[in-house]
Amino acid sequence: MEEISKVPAHVSIIMDGNGRWAKQRGKERVYGHAEGVESVRACVEAAAEAGVKYLSLFAFSEENWGRPESEVNTLMELMMKAIAEEITSLAKEGIAFRVLGNLSRLSPSLLEAIAAAEKKTAPREGCEPLMTLVIFLSYSGKWDILQAAEKLALEYAGKPQELHDLPVTALDRYLVTAGIPDPDLLIRTSGEMRLSNYMLWQTAYTEFLFVDKLWPDFRKEDFREALAEFARRDRRYGKVK
Repeated sequence: MEEISKVPAHVSIIMDGNGRWAKQRGKERVYGHAEGVESVRACVEAAAEAGVKYLSLFAFSEENWGRPESEVNTLMELMMKAIAEEITSLAKEGIAFRVLGNLSRLSPSLLEAIAAAEKKTAPREGCEPLMTLVIFLSYSGKWDILQAAEKLALEYAGKPQELHDLPVTALDRYLVTAGIPDPDLLIRTSGEMRLSNYMLWQTAYTEFLFVDKLWPDFRKEDFREALAEFARRDRRYGKVK
């Protein structure tokens, strides 16, 4: 395996193309979602092996609630099934598990499963996890910015001068990703070239990589190639080197 010279601390993936993958095979869209779970397993393994500290996956957007009810229900069932099957393994490997988004829209049973999984994989006090796997569920970048702005405004109500003097980074601690570094690399599968309302604030200086493969076909070797491509890039953050 090729050694990667510069490993990103945080890799994020927009997992796109499940429905098209299934359609190409004459199957229902949900068949693609189920197969996509295998790609999740492969990328979690590849990221941990490479030394990535945070791997985040865009699993379900707030806009996805507008999909057919049967598909939404299947996606939520797959999430429950994946949590049940994978959490023990993640905990054993030292991989912490977190779910971020507008969780008020999730069912009580799924919220209970998420809370139990986060607790089971939480590192012992004073210990760093091998990696943190972050699932964005019922998430919207615009919603995230709005809820953060509301929290910030409430905290500084009656203190307009202090609010005026805040640096632009002050909003970071009110986002659902507070405490998580911004993504260094964002991968989107299926050939689409847009953010789709995902981490709009956090990806200001993220490196983007758009690949043509549909998500169920994206496996370990593809993830490693994405890391190699990241290592070849020169990140200047608007400055001259």
